[in-house]
Amino acid sequence: MLKVGVIGAGWVTQYHLPGWRARPDARVVAICDPDIAAAQARAEAFGIPAVYESADAMLAGEALDCLDVCSPRESHPADVRRGLANGLAVLCQKPLAPTLPAAVRLVAEIGDARVMVHENWRFRPYYRRLHGWLGEGAVGSVRAVRLEFHSSGMLPDETGARPALVRQPFFRRLERLLVMEVLIHHIDTLRFLLGELDLESAWLSRSNDEIVGEDVAILRLRRRIDGAPVDIWGNLAVHGAPPAPVDRLWIHGEAATAQLDGTDLRLIGPKERTERFDPATSYQAAYSDAIAHFLDCLREGSPFETNPVDNLETLRIVEAAYATSGFQATRQS
Repeated sequence: MLKVGVIGAGWVTQYHLPGWRARPDARVVAICDPDIAAAQARAEAFGIPAVYESADAMLAGEALDCLDVCSPRESHPADVRRGLANGLAVLCQKPLAPTLPAAVRLVAEIGDARVMVHENWRFRPYYRRLHGWLGEGAVGSVRAVRLEFHSSGMLPDETGARPALVRQPFFRRLERLLVMEVLIHHIDTLRFLLGELDLESAWLSRSNDEIVGEDVAILRLRRRIDGAPVDIWGNLAVHGAPPAPVDRLWIHGEAATAQLDGTDLRLIGPKERTERFDPATSYQAAYSDAIAHFLDCLREGSPFETNPVDNLETLRIVEAAYATSGFQATRQS
C-alpha cells in the first residue's frame, strides 16, 4: 500500500481523489492547503486522516511514498523539488512549470527522477480508442486535422454572470488563460495522436474586461513527419455554443475521416464505425486512468507516458503561441 500526500485542495482535487480511491494499492493519507477549511472539507469527503496547512508540515509529519501536486502552476517547481528531496515519487498537475524556461531548468535539475506530469486529456477513453484506430491505419495517411473547442461560457447569461467564471473563478486572474490552462491539453493530445508538431502561427485575443488573459485562440501547426496542417480553434465566447465546451475533432486521411463530436467517435469511409462514450464517466476516467498509469509504472519500473521531458515538447508549443501572437495580458487594477 503506497501512502500518498496531496498538495492542494482546490477544484481539480474533486477528480484526483476518486482516482486514488479507486486503487487498492494506494491510499491518500494526508492533504494540505493554506485554506485549511478547504483541506478539511476534502478530508471529510474522502476519508483522509491528516490535514495540514503547508506542504512542509505535511512532509515533516507523514511517512509518504508518493506526492500528488495539485497546487497552482506557479508552485509546481518548488513542490516537485520538495517531493524529490524527501525521496518521493511525484505526480504533478500540468504544466510542469508556469513557463518553458522554468520547466527546462527543472528538467535539467531532476534528471531521470520518478516524476510524471498529470496531463490527463490524452487518457480520455475516446482519445485512447482514436489512437488505436490511427495505429492500425484506419485513417491512412493524414491529410489535414482541425480541432474546435468552443463555448459560450464567457458570455453573460440571463443573470449577467459568465458561466465559465462561475465554474472556475481563478480564470479571472490568469495572465495566460486559454492556451496555458486549457488548450495545453489539446496540444498534448494531438501530439499523442499525431506525433510531434511545430507551431506555424498563433492569434490570441480577449473577449471581456473581467479577465486579464486570452479566451480566444487560433493556432496553426504542422505535423513534423509530413507537414500536414493541424488547426486548433479555441473560443470561450461563441454565441450559440454550449456554456460547457466539448471537443470537436476531424482527422482527414486518404483512407477515411475520423470525427469526434463531444464523446461520439466516428470513422467515416468504406469501413464505418461509431462508438459513443458516456460524458461524465469519460471525464472522471481521464483522471483515474492517469493516476492508474502513474501507479502501474511505479510498480513495473517502466517510463511514464507524460514524463517531464515529454511535457517540454507541449510547453514549447504553448510558449511559442504567446511569443508568436504578441498577446499581452491586461492587468486589472
